[in-house]
Amino acid sequence: MNAEISPQLLVNIFNPKTPLHDGAVIISENKIKAAACMLPLSDDKSISKGLGTRHRSAAGMSQESDAIVVVVSEETGKISVAKDGTLIVDVKEDALRQILIKNIVTKKFGEEVPKKKLKEKIKKLKEKNKEEKLKENNKKQEEKK
Repeated sequence: MNAEISPQLLVNIFNPKTPLHDGAVIISENKIKAAACMLPLSDDKSISKGLGTRHRSAAGMSQESDAIVVVVSEETGKISVAKDGTLIVDVKEDALRQILIKNIVTKKFGEEVPKKKLKEKIKKLKEKNKEEKLKENNKKQEEKK
């Protein structure tokens, strides 16, 4: 796919009436690389029997790679995170944000970033993204004329 990440695209991918609904979305280097991917299942006996294939796949993928896997339960809408074969169930939004910042943003910059600097870097990234979207919108408006 090599597509830009957007909430709209992710909602469309996971719409139950679309062919890409079943399976995982692979995000790497800030791009959606693939969708409808089948992941390896974990055979870890400690995973609750109440959790299904989606959660076993998340745990399995995190056992076999350095990926952080975010899972949304189709039935409950609850979020879980798998890392290094460990599955954390029912993660709240703030905790998810902290997990992703610690494991993705800090790795991108190559060192543990103090909280204040991290907030500054995130702010700069958001501003840069906003500027790029503004340029893109201006370009589209110019093309319409």
